[in-house]
Amino acid sequence: MPTGSVRLQSIKKLGQENHSYEGSDEEPAGSYMSMTNSKEKDKVRRDSEQPAIRVGFFQLFRFATCKDLLMMAAGSLCAVLHGSAQPLMLLVFGLLTDTFIDYDMELNELSDERKECVNNTIRWKRNSTGARDLDPSVLGLLDNSTLETLAPLGNRSCGLLDIEHEMTLFAFYYVGIGLSVFLLGYLQISMWVTAAARQVQLVRKMYFSKVMRMEIGWFDCTSVGELNTRMSDDINKINDAMADQVAIFVQRFTTFVCGFCVGFVKGWKLTLVIIAASPLIGVGAGLMALFVAKLTGMELQAYAKAGAVADEVLSSIRTVAAFGGEKKEVDRYDKNLNWAQRWGIRKGLIMGFFTGYMWLIIFLCYALAFWYGSTLVIDTEEYTPGTLLQVFFGVLVAAMNLGQASPCLEAFAAGRGAATIIFETIDREPEIDCLSEAGYKLDRVKGDIEFHNVTFYYPSRPEVKILDQLSVAVKSGETTAFVGPSGAGKSSAIQLIQRFYDPKEGMVTLDGHDIRGLNIQWLRSLIGIVEQEPVLFATTIAENIRYGRPGVSMDDIIMAAKEANAYNFIMDLPQKFNTLVGEGGGQMSGGQKQRIAIARALVRNPRILLLDMATSALDNESEAIVQEALDKVRMGRTTISIAHRLSTIKNADVIVGFEHGRAVERGKHHELLERKGVYFTLVTLQSQGDKALNEKARQMADDKEEEPERLNLSRAGSYRASLRASIRQRSRSQLSNLVPESSVPIAGDLGPRVFSVSQDDNYKKATPEEEDEEPVEPAPVARILKYNLPEWPYMLVGSVGAAINGGVNPVYALLFSQILATFAIVDPVTQRKEIDGICVFFVMVGVVSFFTQMIQGYAFAKSGELLTRRLRRIGFQAMLGQEIGWFDDHRNSPGALTTRLATDASQVQGATGSQIGMIVNSLTNIGVAVIMSFYFSWKLTLLILCFLPFIALSGGFQAKMLTGFAKQDKQAMEAAGQVSGEALNNIRTIAGLGKERSFVDTYEAHLDSPYRAALKKANVYGACYGFAQCVVFLTNGASFRFGGYLVEQEGLHFSLVFRVISAIVTSGTALGRASSYTPDYAKAKISAARFFQLLDRVPPISVYSDKGQKWDNFQGNIEFIDCKFTYPTRPDIQVLNGLNVSVKPGQTLAFVGSSGCGKSTSVQLLERFYDPDHGRVLIDGQDSTRVNVPYLRSKIGIVSQEPVLFDCSIADNIKYGDNCREISMNEVISAAKKAQLHDFVMALPEKYDTNVGSQGSQLSRGQKQRIAIARAIIRDPKILLLDEATSALDTESEKTVQAALDKAREGRTCIVIAHRLSTIQNSDIIAVMSRGFVIEKGPHDQLMALKGAYYKLVTTGAPIS
Repeated sequence: MPTGSVRLQSIKKLGQENHSYEGSDEEPAGSYMSMTNSKEKDKVRRDSEQPAIRVGFFQLFRFATCKDLLMMAAGSLCAVLHGSAQPLMLLVFGLLTDTFIDYDMELNELSDERKECVNNTIRWKRNSTGARDLDPSVLGLLDNSTLETLAPLGNRSCGLLDIEHEMTLFAFYYVGIGLSVFLLGYLQISMWVTAAARQVQLVRKMYFSKVMRMEIGWFDCTSVGELNTRMSDDINKINDAMADQVAIFVQRFTTFVCGFCVGFVKGWKLTLVIIAASPLIGVGAGLMALFVAKLTGMELQAYAKAGAVADEVLSSIRTVAAFGGEKKEVDRYDKNLNWAQRWGIRKGLIMGFFTGYMWLIIFLCYALAFWYGSTLVIDTEEYTPGTLLQVFFGVLVAAMNLGQASPCLEAFAAGRGAATIIFETIDREPEIDCLSEAGYKLDRVKGDIEFHNVTFYYPSRPEVKILDQLSVAVKSGETTAFVGPSGAGKSSAIQLIQRFYDPKEGMVTLDGHDIRGLNIQWLRSLIGIVEQEPVLFATTIAENIRYGRPGVSMDDIIMAAKEANAYNFIMDLPQKFNTLVGEGGGQMSGGQKQRIAIARALVRNPRILLLDMATSALDNESEAIVQEALDKVRMGRTTISIAHRLSTIKNADVIVGFEHGRAVERGKHHELLERKGVYFTLVTLQSQGDKALNEKARQMADDKEEEPERLNLSRAGSYRASLRASIRQRSRSQLSNLVPESSVPIAGDLGPRVFSVSQDDNYKKATPEEEDEEPVEPAPVARILKYNLPEWPYMLVGSVGAAINGGVNPVYALLFSQILATFAIVDPVTQRKEIDGICVFFVMVGVVSFFTQMIQGYAFAKSGELLTRRLRRIGFQAMLGQEIGWFDDHRNSPGALTTRLATDASQVQGATGSQIGMIVNSLTNIGVAVIMSFYFSWKLTLLILCFLPFIALSGGFQAKMLTGFAKQDKQAMEAAGQVSGEALNNIRTIAGLGKERSFVDTYEAHLDSPYRAALKKANVYGACYGFAQCVVFLTNGASFRFGGYLVEQEGLHFSLVFRVISAIVTSGTALGRASSYTPDYAKAKISAARFFQLLDRVPPISVYSDKGQKWDNFQGNIEFIDCKFTYPTRPDIQVLNGLNVSVKPGQTLAFVGSSGCGKSTSVQLLERFYDPDHGRVLIDGQDSTRVNVPYLRSKIGIVSQEPVLFDCSIADNIKYGDNCREISMNEVISAAKKAQLHDFVMALPEKYDTNVGSQGSQLSRGQKQRIAIARAIIRDPKILLLDEATSALDTESEKTVQAALDKAREGRTCIVIAHRLSTIQNSDIIAVMSRGFVIEKGPHDQLMALKGAYYKLVTTGAPIS
């Protein structure tokens, strides 16, 4: 049977919920009829991710101590005893029934006036015996009733039954069993939970300490987000598999065994008959699971298609926006939703059908069992009525408990799956074990470092060679500077010295010893490192410095602070050295952080000092200070410094130039300038930029412009890239690679909160964490229902069906008690007739139930699926309508948004649809039951109603228990989670400082309070469980005792006692079950609120609005006036800094400059992806912010460096250029010809219908580029933007594409961004940009004559980037 969490449960014993099958109890009720919609989906999703399970169930307990084993054994014993309590109660119940029936028969006998009770036996009264003497001939004339009196009476006893006394005895039985159940339940749960808590505590400690010992390469391949999830969720899954679930499973399994035993011992015939019918139910459940799994698969597949569309569109949102494809995409998405909806509705129908089928079979079973059972009782007199009940309920309880035990198996499987990875990590031996004691410690350290033919690549990216046969010698006591472009391997070399990685070939030596043979902790203790983005820990300044070396005195700290030029600013702070630096050092400015980091490095008194761009993130003033500090401390130490700023390198003893992972040149400053190599290029570019900048700074001083100074984030080298290897940061368009190359921010003071984004921020940005969600007010249900309004007929019909289904429980109670009553009838003929009538009734109820279940399932599935589809569509439309800046926020990454579409929309169903069905169902159930009970016996009803709240509570408890107390655990674990999160995010810094051990200790200390809480909770949890289990026993005890009194004193018929008790008790549990749906309901409201938040958000740049100007003769005249701009997600980096440039219609403007100087940004302002913070962009003299967005974009065509193609045919991709009209094939072909694309397409087998693959993966770059050009041409734009359109091509394709572009440019205003100067020489205006403004502009010849930056670039032929 497939593992849908569908499973059979037959009708339960009296006093328990009556639900023939139910989704496992953890099931959110948003799914139909508490069946597995969401569950299955998750399952399909989970199965793909879940690792193969390689841990046996008993291996989960490998860390148990003797004490734990004892507790688990005792807990299991209690569970076994507890499990046998229910079948025990059945025995009592059978006796009790017999007692009632005997009493009733006696009453029936004595109600005949001609009988009397003498000496405890029933006799004929004296005066009516005269008939005996009659002549036999007269007999024929007498009617039957007289004949009856003539037969001698069977020997029936009478007068012995004191029903009240008997009932008191039974009540004591019940109470006794109830109390022992309470005790056993408490013990079994608390022992297991305690034992599990202890073991999980150990697993957490072992796992964290092992992770902290792993080598850095392991962290590159394992994302920190994933590790954090494992520490919280996966270990919790192990906990679930080891704790209460085991106890509950043992208990239920025992009940299953005992139930069948009771059945077979008391009456094997009936047991066999009932078992014979059960395959039908099994087959039903199996088929249902099969169909549901299949349909869910189909639905998921259909939705996956829609999800893929959504993901594709959201990932390339810039392209969609540029070509105005929003409406088109919404329709494409909706088309795919249509199928998902269809499968969802079919699933609802099939589930309704099978639910109905199961109820039908169950009621038929009842009919059969009672009919056959009654023959055994009446005709052959093998059973008493009590035995009949014992057998019947014994088998039912057994079947039901077997069903209930199955979700535990799911928890076990999940736990074993989670344990697989965790135990494997615990067993893994790190390649470079930082806590190992092995390795030499040298007595004297000179500090000579040498690289011998080192080849290296990062484990996370084995295909990229970072160092290629690198050989470099660093002499002790000298300062060696490493320079070179980004990604040349400078930082990597430094990490090899720290032994974060081992080289693949070659070796690194310290004083001639291979560092692989040295003790790691000792080696790292010799090295002080100052990084570009220093990581501070969230404690005080003094503690941060103390991290450098354990046990340093305060004097040493002050000394180090003075050396690092940090002492003065620290003393100016109110709390001096006890100032908290904030998360990641967030309260400090860049320069302050940097100096604290230097102090931390100095306090180690290191032999080797590594400075990785230590001053790059600072403004000039702080740079000077920090630089001075560094110059002071370099004396007498081996120092390696990586820098991009000349000022920091000039006075190094040796300068080593790196390129492509090799050291290509070494020497002093002036020697290298003469060589005109790597170093020379860097120098020329930089001095130009510096000059322009100083000019600018002077101007600004004159204008007295009050500008909040911004900081620059510098250099995203390969080292950062390796950190981010696993994280696709933002969409890959070059539009977002705005990290400036080298940065000399404007002089000026730093505000206290100006700091560069630290590494861990990078992580936080890149891995969207749920916690960042801003809290939302749950949405009002009325608004949710409003979206469901068109489906009201379905909901009405569904509710009617649900109401009828709700009435089934009380009707069952009615029939059941009626059967008991028939056993007390004396006249066999009437008795037979009654029994047959009731059995027919059972069949009818089954048939009705079949249809109503089907109606309920279908109607609510239909309304729910329609709602989900509608919400998804509206949500997707709203997302596409947001401005581009909204997508830059990491919370709105394509992944997060697609998930939100998938989950939120389907969770909203939980507040409408099937949820309404459940509520209606429960309400009618309780309503009918209470009314019926009051009608039959109001006194007894009142008594039971006193217990109702407790029963409902216990139902609620059970639901709560099954979802576990996971929520509280999560909160308790948060403190520990923060420690582990901080440790894992900054693992490099911690490894560099050799502080792994202290973090492990802190983490273990933080685990203490959640562990204590868990132990306390074990008791509470046990008590709740015990209470929930025993409450039904106590209710029955009290009710039957009072019932006995009413039967004797007030002549109440005994069957009514059963009727009232079973009706109310079953409906009570139904009430409890209904209350357990509230969490799902709450979730639905929150999901809906998130949705409405999206719908209500008004984007500052709206695509869907008709507002804004349009005009007829669009010329394409563009002017940027003093534009300043920062990206909303990175407000601390000024990208444009007063850009002034203009283009006349038909002219070509070329931007050149290094990466990050704002070239692409200016293009995005023109497209109105963003609006400038300051200044204006004028288009034909109109302010761009006042122009209608779709109109403006329709006039602009763009070809970017990495063109984004959609997963459809070539023709469709070209047609995407203009989404406002239908485009004929002829137009497509003429555009393709202009783009030099036509011949290549005609050579393909499917010509224009060839699918380009996802993101155009089936095509070469040149081909993609030409499709993108054709797409821009078909738009017939007035303005053409070419953003490095040919940079990614080889020479051959570049020529073709260039020719195509030159053709496309004719008669259009054109803005070109290029890195190859050859491509832009014939532009009308060339603007050289640096750091967000234009340093020189004019045509090629004029700029060459100027002999400025442009001239140098052209003559040295140096690449700009």
